[in-house]
Amino acid sequence: MIRVLLVDDHAVMRTGFRMILEAAGDIEVVGEAGDGRAAVAAARELRPDVICMDVQMPDMDGLEATRRIVADAEVAASVVIVTTFDRDDYLFQALSAGASGFLLKNAGPEELTNAVRVAHSGDALLAPSVTRRVIERFAQAEAAPAASLPRTTDAAPTLPVELTEREAEVLRLLARAMSNGEIAQELYIGEATVKTHVSNVLQKLGARDRVAAVVWAYRHGLA
Repeated sequence: MIRVLLVDDHAVMRTGFRMILEAAGDIEVVGEAGDGRAAVAAARELRPDVICMDVQMPDMDGLEATRRIVADAEVAASVVIVTTFDRDDYLFQALSAGASGFLLKNAGPEELTNAVRVAHSGDALLAPSVTRRVIERFAQAEAAPAASLPRTTDAAPTLPVELTEREAEVLRLLARAMSNGEIAQELYIGEATVKTHVSNVLQKLGARDRVAAVVWAYRHGLA
């Protein structure tokens, strides 16, 4: 079972999300919180696998709560931001804070359950359009020094981490928002092999998840 913590300052919204998620059969809502501060405490106490986090809440907003949860070594939960507002600044700040996904509240029930499963498995990122528009902005804002990285004579970036040719190829495809299955088809290899490569890439980069790995790829000119 995937253990989920729901964070939203509207009780009706939390009730609706609970009904949708628990009807899926493989998801259990283990707790709820009405603001960011309560979410940080609940995350430490309940140790959920995934946290569905609203942005605009009293006392502490969801972005600050996400930063604190991601920085807490005792909490291994993935955070999916679920908000009413399709705003680039929220998307940008959510990824900067360490969120693993971003979903609008007008999404259908299947999209919500899929987002939780995706965040739990680490099998995919955001929608391709969101990935491009937000991660590229993240990379440009956070990594101006990337433009001065040393280059080889064939204009390929010289990376500060030793990735194999296959690992670099997998990372480029991750940056195109491909799932493990899509990468497997693209490279004509097994999905289990892709998972191994992704795991190796994350380990070598010191990346918490696929979002962080893709940001790294943009920052260092690999994507």
